[in-house]
Amino acid sequence: MPVDPQAQAVLDQFPPMPDDLSGIDAVAMREGMNQGALGDAEPEPVAKVIDRTIPGPAGEIPVRVYLPEGDGPFPGLVYFHGGGFVVGNLDTHDGVCRQLANGAGCAVVSVDYRLAPEHRFPAAPEDCYAATAWVAKEGAALGIDTSRLAVGGDSAGGNLTAATTLLARERGGPKLRFQLLVYPVTDCAFDTASYEENATGYFLTRSLMRWFWDQYLAEPAEAEQAIASPLRAQDVAGLPPGICITAGYDPLRDEGEAYAKRLVDAGVACPVSRYDGMIHGFFSMPFDASRQALQEAAKALREALA
Repeated sequence: MPVDPQAQAVLDQFPPMPDDLSGIDAVAMREGMNQGALGDAEPEPVAKVIDRTIPGPAGEIPVRVYLPEGDGPFPGLVYFHGGGFVVGNLDTHDGVCRQLANGAGCAVVSVDYRLAPEHRFPAAPEDCYAATAWVAKEGAALGIDTSRLAVGGDSAGGNLTAATTLLARERGGPKLRFQLLVYPVTDCAFDTASYEENATGYFLTRSLMRWFWDQYLAEPAEAEQAIASPLRAQDVAGLPPGICITAGYDPLRDEGEAYAKRLVDAGVACPVSRYDGMIHGFFSMPFDASRQALQEAAKALREALA
């Protein structure tokens, strides 16, 4: 299947990504990519938005809470944004969180976890786990039914979703009902068929992913840890069920699908939904397929948290 015409129109606007990114400044890239991700679309209205901070392992963590229309308490989704562990913030994923809150009829707590290279691994997964544990303990005050919690995220946020479920199992809670994995990063390796097929030309490149990992990890050996590379976890049994959404023209396609297969092989329900004509990042882009994927994710959340 060829690249979807809507995705191709976006690709045509981007200059080719250089192979050598060693001279790129992370702060400058963050500012540029964050600004480019905001777009001009009018945000979808929700019943209430609350910006606040919560306690974290190294200080306060900013979060944004989205509440849908209706009478609570609502089930909750703790959401971790994508951006290669280096870019992204509450604003870049504001639209996605609003649509998930409305579509799934759940409260969404978006987490502004610490970013690399200023804060390297394991700062991000520790922040995400701390935020999830806080929601489980204190979420009732925000109108959240803490017995019905899910975690989710896209790209690096998908990695942090998987890491949070592993930490929750290891640390005895909180109990999670579902995990939403959207083209997740699951392994610090660059040798899958999808990396070969989609190494360049489809927005996210292999060279950019290498650069992101270089910013994230302090030492290459850290890639062996399960909360860095969830695909390398020795055991994934007992994790919450989920859904894995992937894109056909994405270097991360195969590792995301491989992680979903590991879950299924361990007795954990996690169907894969591949959008063949799509590119990495499409979940938050204004495409027809994006709306379909968001509706699919919201339906899965609604059913899992019912």
